[in-house]
Amino acid sequence: VQLQASGGGLVQAGGSLTLSCVVSGVAFSTYGMGWYRQAPDLQRELVAGISSRGITNYVDSVKGRFTISRDNAKNTMYLQMNSLKPEDTAVYYCYAQSWGAIHYWGQGTQVTVSS
Repeated sequence: VQLQASGGGLVQAGGSLTLSCVVSGVAFSTYGMGWYRQAPDLQRELVAGISSRGITNYVDSVKGRFTISRDNAKNTMYLQMNSLKPEDTAVYYCYAQSWGAIHYWGQGTQVTVSS
């Protein structure tokens, strides 16, 4: 099983990035997916999730700015991040879950937002 995250980078405050997570080795459409992030010296934080049926949820701090989506035909999940803020700076990790438990993690992708 592989979860390949990409799309991170350096962006100015107010800018946008789109993260992608390509999944292989599992039946992607049957898994809930999502993104966590971890900034230095802070706890890991759940940013957004999307169920196998497309139901989404977000942490309050990103509501209205981030959009999570999935393309089951491409085995890919996305996180569109707009109006980025310096406090969004973190390593972002994608995950796949089923039956309420996270089974697989991707490698992190660094997002850095400069002020």
